[in-house]
Amino acid sequence: MHRLTQRENHYSLNYKREYMNFFPHFKDETIDDVFEFAYAMSFAKKGAHRDHRSGGTHHRKNSEIFINAFQGKLSELAVYNYFFQFNRALYQQLSPPNFDVYGLLEWDDCDLQLKEKYFSIKSTKYYGNLLLLECKDWNKLGQYKPNLKTGKPAFFDFFVLVRIKSDGDNLLKSNKYLYVNTINKQELLQLIKSQRWYFDIPGYLTHKDLVEVITCQQLLPQGAILNKKTKVDADNYYIQSGDLSSLEQLILEMKNEL
Repeated sequence: MHRLTQRENHYSLNYKREYMNFFPHFKDETIDDVFEFAYAMSFAKKGAHRDHRSGGTHHRKNSEIFINAFQGKLSELAVYNYFFQFNRALYQQLSPPNFDVYGLLEWDDCDLQLKEKYFSIKSTKYYGNLLLLECKDWNKLGQYKPNLKTGKPAFFDFFVLVRIKSDGDNLLKSNKYLYVNTINKQELLQLIKSQRWYFDIPGYLTHKDLVEVITCQQLLPQGAILNKKTKVDADNYYIQSGDLSSLEQLILEMKNEL
């Protein structure tokens, strides 16, 4: 796999994959459902997400938790819809994204499941080109350490990267909503629905690939500067988008296996 270009503490991408909208855009009713989920997990405090990354120092405001949850759930639906487009038979066996609202120490077994195959969905902005996994969450066998303590599946077969467009962070920031703990719900909904929301899927990583990344210590260290402007908040294993495999090809292979 391709390592980032490094000069002292500065890192830059060198193996990107161009963003291309997957049509059509998300439906209005989908945006409504995802909005309600993300709002419940942030401002409404009906559920809870961690306000910081594993090993990180930045504590997120409710608005940051909201847009992260919004983008994350859209990404799960993106993969779910992708299966629908490319193989209806597999789609019918795929567990749908879970909209249940959990407390801080509760979470899903996985993002999506197809029989005995477990999927972890990772999201980023439309211009993102890294699949990132927080180092403190994973052991050298590629097992998700928080799940080892609960009896949930700690082994994920596939890690899928989804890129979401519009840019939710920038949308909130330009309206002075990104770093707040309270907000008018209807104003926020109106802002979110002022955009069309699209996605693309640059690809996926296998569990075997993850173990290779961990063994080779392919990571972005805390405090590193990425692409001249972004300071890394926590140690992260990384994979560049150009190194990811085609999800469409995986679906074709799974069709023959299942």
